[in-house]
Amino acid sequence: MRIIAGKYRGRTLASVGKGDIAGHLRPTTDRVRESLFNVLSGGRFGDPVHGARVLDIFAGTGALGLEALSRGAEFTTFIDDGKKANNLIRENIALCDARTETRVLRKDIRHLGPCSGAPYTLIFLDPPYGKKLGEAALKTAIEGGWIAPDALIVWEENTVITPPKTTTMLDARTYGSTTISILKAGVTP
Repeated sequence: MRIIAGKYRGRTLASVGKGDIAGHLRPTTDRVRESLFNVLSGGRFGDPVHGARVLDIFAGTGALGLEALSRGAEFTTFIDDGKKANNLIRENIALCDARTETRVLRKDIRHLGPCSGAPYTLIFLDPPYGKKLGEAALKTAIEGGWIAPDALIVWEENTVITPPKTTTMLDARTYGSTTISILKAGVTP
């Protein structure tokens, strides 16, 4: 796993091998991450990465949030409740020398509480597949004020998702067994 583009381009991130089944770590592959950021930077969604406040939910290794920082995001908060995941995220932050641009929270996203700072404009949501945790996490983040109006939400899953009524589906793309859905917050269908 490596950073694809930007100021950290080519940096190799800490490996979890084939993933950590017990910790539900299933890193987004370099190919899928590159395709995702190509879609985001293709102009259809404006420029959602540059200057963004990024919230990486179920962050795992932190690769998505770090890729966003590398490509011009302002700040990233990583949330994961796993001990191994938090260790990997901190290791990868150190590898990218991004300590001042990041924050790591070891929390169960379903019990996150209210956001104490500015809301986030770009959200990555990569829950353990097939457990319906994405729906619960997104509901909690919206209710807690973590997600800015008009924020872009990128949701990675392997099953059909049920987005909140306060979001609108903008796009969905499938890469093997992974579907990436792009939603806009604060919009009623």
